[in-house]
Amino acid sequence: MGYITKATIQEVSDKIDALAVVGDYVRIEKRSGRYLGLCPFHHEKTPSFSVNPDLKLYHCFGCGKGGTIINFIMEMDKLSFPETVELLAKRFGVPVVYEHTGGDQLDTGMTKRIEERAELYSRVAGSFHYVLMEKPEGRAAKAYIISRGLCNEMIDRFRLGYAPADRRWLFTFLSGKGYSPEFLASSGLFSPKYPRSSFFADRLMFPIADRQGRTVAFGGRIMGGEGPKYINSPESEGYKKGQTLFAIDLAQPEIRKTREVYIAEGYMDVIALHQAGITNAVAPLGTAFTDEQAKLLRRWADRVFLIFDADLAGQNAVVKAILTCRNNGLAAGVVVPGGDPAGEKGAEAPGQTRFKDPADILKEAGAEVLQKRVKYTINDFKYLMDRGRALFDVSSSEGKARGVAFLFPYLQTLDSEVSRDACISSIAAAFGVDRGAVADDYRKTALGNKSQEAVRPSSAIRMNDELFLFAVVSIHQRLYPEVRSRLAIKEIEDPCAKDIFIALEECYAHDELGMDALLSRISAPHVRNFVIERGASNEFAANPEQLVADGIKRVEQKRLGRRLDDIVMKLRIVKAEAGIGGETSLEDLLDEKMHIDAELRRLRLKEDFD
Repeated sequence: MGYITKATIQEVSDKIDALAVVGDYVRIEKRSGRYLGLCPFHHEKTPSFSVNPDLKLYHCFGCGKGGTIINFIMEMDKLSFPETVELLAKRFGVPVVYEHTGGDQLDTGMTKRIEERAELYSRVAGSFHYVLMEKPEGRAAKAYIISRGLCNEMIDRFRLGYAPADRRWLFTFLSGKGYSPEFLASSGLFSPKYPRSSFFADRLMFPIADRQGRTVAFGGRIMGGEGPKYINSPESEGYKKGQTLFAIDLAQPEIRKTREVYIAEGYMDVIALHQAGITNAVAPLGTAFTDEQAKLLRRWADRVFLIFDADLAGQNAVVKAILTCRNNGLAAGVVVPGGDPAGEKGAEAPGQTRFKDPADILKEAGAEVLQKRVKYTINDFKYLMDRGRALFDVSSSEGKARGVAFLFPYLQTLDSEVSRDACISSIAAAFGVDRGAVADDYRKTALGNKSQEAVRPSSAIRMNDELFLFAVVSIHQRLYPEVRSRLAIKEIEDPCAKDIFIALEECYAHDELGMDALLSRISAPHVRNFVIERGASNEFAANPEQLVADGIKRVEQKRLGRRLDDIVMKLRIVKAEAGIGGETSLEDLLDEKMHIDAELRRLRLKEDFD
């Protein structure tokens, strides 16, 4: 496989629906003629992320990130340029054509490899499911699932399966289906040391899909013998644990609809919630809830409900997850399956039964009780205050100080000073301490812990007539032939404008159109960002022909003005040194001055007439 042809890249760029692509990641709304949303690259409350669907550009006026839609996908999904083009080509129905270089060919086929592995994993998931439902060796695993209260509909929906205890079974089965030993060795399904030995054996299998519904990994629960209770597939090109959520493909429609998501601790908990009708439920994959997972959810959700185990480890995980949510712009609430919200005390409401997790509720009390339980939530701040009072001896001054300090990380996640001020008052009241003392301690902690944030430097580029002209032309490239017919590169003094001029000329010479081609030819990052920002701002949308004509005129006037100043200076020198240089030099300079004066008058008259 060689390089993707320029014609393919151009066709992909032409066919991209910018709003549809970005809309998969960011909620975009049209405001005052511009498409705006919350930036996916930094935490913000007021939308500063802009998309220009005509130019197929994005730019955040808050953090400064910007580029073409191809760049956007590369940034969001951590793909290379060829992989992104392949992905978008598939989405918009563009056949990908490769240049055959005749020598060693460049492998740009990560997307193809991901698709091949996903096809294999989907087939394996189907085989494991068949073993679970139809084969004698799957009976014990199926009986276990049924004992946990799961119905056949959920078993089918989540494609649960069973990996036989014979570690060589899977290799033999897949080899019989025509898969090569080399491909299977690289599939992640087998031991690197013993390539015919399955990674999963005698385990209840949970297929893991990405948000497009492709099977990218497996989780396996041990059914007998020794070993970890749960194991996951090793990470691969298409699967990163910290960036994937179990059941995200099934939960995404309801998350989009409700703008809410439930995060549980494990596979069985998520399936139990779905069986109870709470279909916007997902789970991390053997790790703590990560920033990457929070950013993924923020594309569709505004609020997260955390429903973790009621044990000490589960409640500690809730604290970390709350901060992760808040740091990534998600409001958070906490569902307590049973018992005391703080996770430490044993008090329960009359008639309540203590439950450990959603799967436990489904098994012991049924779907209806689980539905009712998840409706009762407490907000994250109250949860943390209750947790702080439970963890520390608030009858002592030291315990109060530690309990109050326990809440400071939460206060640091708040953008609103009003909200922070209200929380400080509530903390003081809850712990029985002076409000001013809480505020002082928090300020000291915040100053001590505050990391040096990356401050976006003010752009070194200052707008001038030359930059104005080439900013307009970079956005309306069809007008470039008029510019090149009137101006030469040597007449441009501003180095940034000259960079844009050169890039436009290279695109013109190679018959390339579009922002992707232009930006790829601008080497200076600050110049590239200048063009992106101007395009995203939509400031040159109206009457670009007149803007270009005016821009050319101003550049010509300044060029003539500079030349006139130069001639006047030379005339003074010639007059001061009479006899040196001769009469011809003086006459030539005077003639040129008269010509420039006439040109300037013509331009000014034309400007007045226009």
